Amino acid sequence: MQLKRRKVVVALGGHAISRPGVPDTIANQFKHTREALPPIIEMAREGFKIVITHGNGPQVGNALLRAELARGVAPDLPLGILDADTEGGMGYMIEQSLQNALHLNGIDRKVATIVTQILVDRDDPSVEHPTKFVGRFYTKEEANNLARENGWAVKEDPGRGWRRVVPSPMPLEIVNHEVIKLLVEKGVIVIAAGGGGIPVFLEDDGRLEGMDAVIDKDRASAILGLEIGADTLQIMTEIDGVYLNYGSRAEKKLGKLSLDEARDHLEQGQFPAGSMGPKIESAIKFIEGGGKRVVISSVHEGYQALNGKAGTLIT
Repeated sequence: MQLKRRKVVVALGGHAISRPGVPDTIANQFKHTREALPPIIEMAREGFKIVITHGNGPQVGNALLRAELARGVAPDLPLGILDADTEGGMGYMIEQSLQNALHLNGIDRKVATIVTQILVDRDDPSVEHPTKFVGRFYTKEEANNLARENGWAVKEDPGRGWRRVVPSPMPLEIVNHEVIKLLVEKGVIVIAAGGGGIPVFLEDDGRLEGMDAVIDKDRASAILGLEIGADTLQIMTEIDGVYLNYGSRAEKKLGKLSLDEARDHLEQGQFPAGSMGPKIESAIKFIEGGGKRVVISSVHEGYQALNGKAGTLIT
């Protein structure tokens, strides 16, 4: 197969594998993974050089729940290890599902999963002021006791209970990017930076050390795309594009968006931090860094969006 020069980073949203209201069994996760692959199969058929990233929110939440329920029976697991565990497990699901789909479609492409470390600043502002909720819900008394015992930061998740909060630092560099780029150049479809990757920082002597934190998957995808020389970042999510006034009577879908327009709408508060905000910030970062375009679409319209027939194009 003649490979196209174009490199695409495809960021699969968390709902591509785990869906609200559906039991989050491994069988269902495999089913949803298979259902998310048709756009990627078409890209592979056409010879695009592809890296797949993915969310892991529900999976790492379940891993934390298991770890907390086993406290006192099994050794505690730091969040970095749980990031790595879910990245490997979900990478296996995507890798095997993709291998099977490629085989059934007669497409000769290799697939590999890279458990990915991502460099962050040990002094990132989120370290002193963590806000990312993880794990179980507790009463205020339970949460404060666990905070004292484990050195956690805890906050109230309004209307739901008290939970642990962890830093969500900005990604600076993909530690494994040279290996990923080498594989992609050889035509291997690489699954990397799952769940935003494993946050690590540099000690004073240059050694890497893990951090109990989580990295936003779309921000990590943008950095990865720049470091491997991708021209396109495609973010596949649960909605079919970018909207102004989303959820209101005045909502309006945007087919195209310039970099300046994206900045303006972000500053005006059109894209909330808990939903579209990080995606738009990642799009801006990617294009400012030299990427050519960002496509935001639903999963099932992913291939049409890549060809300008669906979703939202940011240039």
